[in-house]
Amino acid sequence: MIDLSTYGRPVRLERRLVGRVTRIPEPDTACREDLVLVSDAPAEAWGDLAGYRALLTTRSLAECSGVLEATSLPVICEAKQVEHLRTGDVIALAPRTGHVRTLLRPESPNNALLVTERCNSYCLMCSQPPIDREDFDLVTVNIEALRLIKPAPATLGITGGEPTLLGEHLFRLLAEMRRCLPSTHVHMLTNGRRFAWQDFTARFVAARHPHLTLGIPLYADNAPDHDYVVQARGAFDQTMQGLHQLARFGQPVEIRVVLHALTVPRLVDLVEFIYRNLPFAAHVALMGLEITGFTKPNLKILWIDPYEYQAELRRAVEYLALRGMNVSIYNHPLCVLPGSLWKFARKSISDWKNIYLDACKQCAVLERCGGLFKSAEHQHSAHIRPIPSSVACEALHPPRTASREMAVRSA
Repeated sequence: MIDLSTYGRPVRLERRLVGRVTRIPEPDTACREDLVLVSDAPAEAWGDLAGYRALLTTRSLAECSGVLEATSLPVICEAKQVEHLRTGDVIALAPRTGHVRTLLRPESPNNALLVTERCNSYCLMCSQPPIDREDFDLVTVNIEALRLIKPAPATLGITGGEPTLLGEHLFRLLAEMRRCLPSTHVHMLTNGRRFAWQDFTARFVAARHPHLTLGIPLYADNAPDHDYVVQARGAFDQTMQGLHQLARFGQPVEIRVVLHALTVPRLVDLVEFIYRNLPFAAHVALMGLEITGFTKPNLKILWIDPYEYQAELRRAVEYLALRGMNVSIYNHPLCVLPGSLWKFARKSISDWKNIYLDACKQCAVLERCGGLFKSAEHQHSAHIRPIPSSVACEALHPPRTASREMAVRSA
């Protein structure tokens, strides 16, 4: 697991700075304006520092004293660790705390912008518990990050909090994303509730990125159960209205279902509801539980071993797949899934919070398996086990029987 933040001792860092990492000193001072030099080498190896946006080093304040006397450059010294930072990464440096957060990594398939910490839902299993505070400064930080990332990532996420609460600031962010990253595939997580208002939806669609998909959660086929999970009365009705508004405007949407003890009992009813009422959905994602945020205090009412709902999951996936809907399983190790569902399982856990247990080392499908969240290290399925080659081969290459061929033709 990669830790994407570090702390150090800030000197002359009076405001939040966003910059692009360089590990190698840039010889041309005219090209240093956007760069943060990151180094654990002695000060004499840094050379002339004129023109850099900032310096980030593991060296002590005493070792940096000569540099501090010779330049007015903002510096974070005594950084705890910088090994994870690569040339090209876009980072934010915070004043006072000396917190250094990685915003974007060109080489990663898991880039996402946190655009707000506010939310109008209070989901029982929220992995990013909402904070009720004005955080429009995040928009400025993210816009600067979009300008700096090179080359453009293939995919980029927008997450929160609830991004639609940004209103005009969200439209600003989308406009900058269109300008800086026109070919990137953008995936925005939203509860979908604000799209119940047609005026907002129309403005959003006018500002949207050309390759944008919205991921919208639906946790039950009825209002009481969904509203209980998201802890917001009326949320189900607003989400459904929002989904249909988006469909009228031709906006691609993905339906996301987090699987836990409150959603699994009606999972088959839910996918039938999705097929009948939301047939325009571009994708249905059935997702494993991440044990972080609000999930921890609510674990007693949420936890169910994924092995125990194999039957419900298989029925749900097969129901959608046989009717031509695009369906995937996220955040599940292959050993807790029936072999028939492996082709629907995706390696979806972000690399910086993805782990495999010791029991996984001898598994024949380790490279294909998505593993677990780091947060699940001490609370996970009791059925994590290495899969032998013979079982893997049978699951990946099942015999094609007459009954299976008839099922495919009838679908």
